Amino acid sequence: MSDLRKIIHCDCDCFYASIEMRDNPELRGKPLAVGGSPERRGVVATCNYEARKYGIHSAMASATARKRCPELIIVKPNMEKYRSASASIHDIFEQYTTLIEPLSLDEAYLDVSHSGDCSGSASLIAKSIRDEVRETVGITISAGIAPNKFLAKVASDWKKPDGQFTVRPEAVEDFVQILPVKKLHGVGKVTAAKMQSLGIITCGDILKLSTKRLTKYFGSFGPRLQELSLGIDDRPVQTNRIRKSVSVENTYTEDLPDLESCLRELPNLEELLAERLNRIKGNYRIRKQFVKIKFHDFVQTTVEMLSYTEQSDNFIKLCREGFSRGNKAVRLLGLGVRVTPLQAKEGAAEFEISRQLALQLG
Repeated sequence: MSDLRKIIHCDCDCFYASIEMRDNPELRGKPLAVGGSPERRGVVATCNYEARKYGIHSAMASATARKRCPELIIVKPNMEKYRSASASIHDIFEQYTTLIEPLSLDEAYLDVSHSGDCSGSASLIAKSIRDEVRETVGITISAGIAPNKFLAKVASDWKKPDGQFTVRPEAVEDFVQILPVKKLHGVGKVTAAKMQSLGIITCGDILKLSTKRLTKYFGSFGPRLQELSLGIDDRPVQTNRIRKSVSVENTYTEDLPDLESCLRELPNLEELLAERLNRIKGNYRIRKQFVKIKFHDFVQTTVEMLSYTEQSDNFIKLCREGFSRGNKAVRLLGLGVRVTPLQAKEGAAEFEISRQLALQLG
């Protein structure tokens, strides 16, 4: 038992909305969403629990949210304020462990296996963190405590909001047996519907099937489903998450009517992309360029090509090809690059030389 890990998954409760209610108490108790304007095709970034009673959720169009709840208050996001709160919360995490894997501004895994705080109790550490966040940051945070990341993430949602739940090692088997399959990472609506048609409702149902049958039904995901249904997840807490792409996009208030109007938007997007690439310069190499287009009817397409740089001509070619797939007004345009980490032997200087050569040969 001594070598079992102690993982905490911390997840702030409706983070952006909580910060807004903290700073403006008059918003408390009222349905609130943080997001874009309904008149400008905005979307909901997050909402409080009062708004969720109306079926409002993140990524929903603000116009749809307002229709569901005419009294809904929509506040424009203030990312600088949220980043500041997130930094304060992560400072609290670091008082207990250096093994922290951020998932977003409001969510992180903590490995406290070797922490001596709170007599080494992960549950007491989680409570201490939650108390300190409430007192110093002014919002609530929920936590899940378990022997691995999968179970900790599931557990953090068990007593939301402002709660915590512990899955002890000896309780893993019983806990997972009754866990709905829709709680499993990687099980989306399509897979969940397929499982239901097969009579698979809980993880216990998955264990009734052989590896061979699971592979037949779900391909390479089958064996992974079996592992999760046994409560097995060996993924370590990664303090440095590996980036796979860097991109920017914009949803336009008025549709871009034709290809030429799309091409005119590329320089602005490229400038924003260059700023983001500067932040990872020397740590990653570019391997592809891509352009993402969402047409006015919400049909979406992405076009990409092999490339070692963020060359403008390539983005123009990709934009032309992408637009030709729909040849209709565009509501969203984005561009970016696929990246891969540089090996230790590849320094920033070598990376910059190869990049310049690619530009010259491009």
